[in-house]
Amino acid sequence: MAVHDAAAAPVRSPSTGPDVRVNPVRAWSVTAMAVLFIVVNWADKAILGIAAQPLMADLGLTAADIGFIGSAFYFLFSITGVVTGFVADRVGMRWVLFTLALLWSVTQLPVLLWATGAALLVGRIALGAAEGPGTAMASVASFGWFPPERRALPSALVSSGASIAKIAIAPVLTLIVVTWGWRAAFVALAVFGVVWAGLWLLIGKPGPYAVRTPDARASAPSAPLRVVLTRPTFIGAVVGTFTMYGLVTVVLTWLPSYFETGLGFSRLEAGSMLGLPSIVGMVVMIGVSAWTDRRLARGASSRVMRGFISAAGLVFGGGLLAVLPLVGAPAAAVAIVSVGYGIGAVCLPLMSASVSLIAPAARQSTVLGIFLALQALSGLIAPAVTGLIVDGAASPAAGYALSFQVFGLAAVVGGVVVALIVRPDRDRETVARATPAVAA
Repeated sequence: MAVHDAAAAPVRSPSTGPDVRVNPVRAWSVTAMAVLFIVVNWADKAILGIAAQPLMADLGLTAADIGFIGSAFYFLFSITGVVTGFVADRVGMRWVLFTLALLWSVTQLPVLLWATGAALLVGRIALGAAEGPGTAMASVASFGWFPPERRALPSALVSSGASIAKIAIAPVLTLIVVTWGWRAAFVALAVFGVVWAGLWLLIGKPGPYAVRTPDARASAPSAPLRVVLTRPTFIGAVVGTFTMYGLVTVVLTWLPSYFETGLGFSRLEAGSMLGLPSIVGMVVMIGVSAWTDRRLARGASSRVMRGFISAAGLVFGGGLLAVLPLVGAPAAAVAIVSVGYGIGAVCLPLMSASVSLIAPAARQSTVLGIFLALQALSGLIAPAVTGLIVDGAASPAAGYALSFQVFGLAAVVGGVVVALIVRPDRDRETVARATPAVAA
């Protein structure tokens, strides 16, 4: 498969050979738009945690109510993630991402029109349904421009969109909430989504590693889906990232409240510090992913570069969070949450790259959609459990610390599973043997 472009450069890949030509400007422009897509996605998610205290005061909600609404975001999240993956493998990425971004903007409206807990709940469920496919679809759009063994870095960049949202956008949203109220922040998010959708129509194009047309997607040889989904690499990646994603949703929903009511920081300080764990996470994800890509290009084992590195991040990061109840000083607690979360997050891009490695090109959207949908099921549990723990604890500080300990220990278990069974190269060969040959 060759793509001819005067500005393109040949990319040598063990997977596809040396004849694929890639326009690097287009490749990184599409990747940048995918990153920005995830920034919008996670800014939409973050607003509940940022505005939790004023929403509780204005709408008469308890911590358990906010926790339930945070979990309700994920009621349809995984279902739409799977369904949209099947759709995207048939119609392509351009219009799928455009439609999703517009839907995100529309779902900000219910709580603006009817300022009640019920309207907030309905809006968050609808937003979760629209955002369920987001990370998988953004990853597939970017992966179409890179060979499989070079996807950890673009995967890390896409994953870092969540960090950018919490580092750069969360303080802005916090300032908006403090200055103009939570309604103004919801309006800003709606506008943000519409602007992204317009830019995507100008920039978004399928890459040379994507199966580009409906006819080609329908006729491309592919192993049965059950073969891919039952590989140990797929199963291990789901288990490991399930535990980490639970931590992600707890941080997103509860970290500002922990900093404010548990550790005594001001509301503006608490919202601004939401980005601290993400700064660590972004540095670790991008640095480690770029390094593992280089090592794989030089022949290193994918089990080590993808599996063992992810496992180490989960075990070490989760272990740090597990000691949080023993820490009294607010500054030390902030440091432990930030470092533990940031190191554990390295598994997210590495496991996505591993799943992409074993997934047939014609089923990338479907497989990644299912993978991320299963991963996100932890979002149904973690915020609600945290709300119950906090309401039942002797103090908010004790409740939040116990919650982080519980989910940190879960991450340690997930890391052990990843270390034992994730072997991308071996499972890729199994999938290749199950793929029908193309008739001459």
